[in-house]
Amino acid sequence: MTGWTDISDPITQRLREAGRADASIVPKTSIAGSALIAVVAIMTFLGALTTGAVLLVAGSAHEWQADVAREMTIQVRPASGRDIEADVAKAASLARGVAGVADVRPYTRAESAGLLEPWLGAGMVLDELPVPRIVAVRLAAEAPGDFAGLRTALARELPNASLDDHRGWIERMRAMAGTVVVLGAAVLAMVLAATILTVTFATRGAMAANRPIVEVLHFIGATDGYIAADFQRHFLTLGLKGGAVGGGAAIAVFLIAGLIGDRLVGTASGDEISALFGSFSIGWSGYLAILIEIVAIGAITAWTSRTVVTRTLAAVG
Repeated sequence: MTGWTDISDPITQRLREAGRADASIVPKTSIAGSALIAVVAIMTFLGALTTGAVLLVAGSAHEWQADVAREMTIQVRPASGRDIEADVAKAASLARGVAGVADVRPYTRAESAGLLEPWLGAGMVLDELPVPRIVAVRLAAEAPGDFAGLRTALARELPNASLDDHRGWIERMRAMAGTVVVLGAAVLAMVLAATILTVTFATRGAMAANRPIVEVLHFIGATDGYIAADFQRHFLTLGLKGGAVGGGAAIAVFLIAGLIGDRLVGTASGDEISALFGSFSIGWSGYLAILIEIVAIGAITAWTSRTVVTRTLAAVG
């Protein structure tokens, strides 16, 4: 027999399969599906790397700000007719008398001159130059951070001394961290947009490839919601598979980077990396954020597919 009773007819065969609970209108295995998994995996990988990088920079910037905010420096400049050593001792004494100061350390002349070596080079004789002397002031963790009294006392008793609370550096670091967060959000938005566009084209392609089956199901009474739900389940599976591959790869990258960072502790390169990125670990919160991204990618893929199918069927109907 031919027509609807011929099980060799591909459309009839697919309709019989679509009637089973474990069957899908869209083939579960296809080249297009594998390609979509690969694209979603790449997008998730890039998004997860961006998220981890933003968390690393933001965390390091927060630590830098906390460290800098707990430190101040008093700069004592040599002046004609004044004893620089006495002025340094006086500045240190004034700083120690302020509540909230945990430690005061006057730099020697050699140490103060050593701070200029990165710019002037080593081995230069600075005896004839009026190199300022530095007094490092470290604040207690609970210090209020307002030292207007110390600044006033220095201006009154040591006109050749000035207090620097590093607010300029803190503002620069805050601006840098904010810029990195904004750039990261922009990258994630572009990754999201690219994923939605990719799923949209893939859904339209799947509908075009299975148009005869969709039309027959629609004709015999299948609702738009039934057809859309089938596409949604199919693309949810693809999205979760791609997200798991991409997110898993990103987690592996951060785990390996953390292990390498731990092995470099104590070396020159390790100290540089530690100064910039801390332990180079995104922590449990970072890994949780990547897992949330994987689930979100799957949900976005399913939602996009259902929306495209629903709108397409509404336009056709």
